[in-house]
Amino acid sequence: MPSKIIAVFILIFILFISDSHASPFKIPEKFIYDLTWTGIKAGTASLEMTNDNGMIKIVSTAQSAPWVSVFYTVDDRIESTLSYNPAFSSFGLPVQYRTRIREGRHRRDKEVVFDRNTNKATYRDYLKNEKKEFGVPSSVFDPISSFYHLRTLELEVGKPVYVTIFDSKKVWNVEVQILRRERITLPAGTFDTVVVKPNMKSEGIFYRKGEIFIWLTDDAKHIPVKLQTKVAVGSITATLIKGAY
Repeated sequence: MPSKIIAVFILIFILFISDSHASPFKIPEKFIYDLTWTGIKAGTASLEMTNDNGMIKIVSTAQSAPWVSVFYTVDDRIESTLSYNPAFSSFGLPVQYRTRIREGRHRRDKEVVFDRNTNKATYRDYLKNEKKEFGVPSSVFDPISSFYHLRTLELEVGKPVYVTIFDSKKVWNVEVQILRRERITLPAGTFDTVVVKPNMKSEGIFYRKGEIFIWLTDDAKHIPVKLQTKVAVGSITATLIKGAY
């Protein structure tokens, strides 16, 4: 079993992309997932969106199962705060992005603050005491908000969509392929889905060796019900077990 099985899930869970417009989803909403490695439960993840004093707040978490935590504890929390911007998006654009990661001995505590008036992004690494400013496009997303923007789109099989993302101190233009429609049965129910595959090119959290596949419900909500990627040994799957939406 790879030592960073749950950490890899985080890489999958926030890599979702977009560009164009459809019906918005309901706020608040929360999804709970089982994380499995070759069929063995290895952890739990959640994805939640709320109204935070007029701002949209998205929180993604992942924790390793007790048996995994004995030798490799994972306790990750990723947050994105967005302001509504009807001139560009039916959903919104990020103003702050924060990652607090614990994966074994590895720690990360980073933040990006977006200034929409000047098209600047201020990057801070709190553990390395690093601060830098970058120019960014007006339509740029962070990794997790890009997924929610994807959910507002009309996804047509065979027609890729693109998004501009700021991550790892760089701006990336990422393609998502819309592969097929598929009906799947999970613990949470039977769903008609559309399967998408992001083609990641950046480093950092976007780095991966295996292909990533995401199953979204084939309706206006585009709920993420399943995610899967191959690792060095076997594959990791995130499966929806419970949701409030």
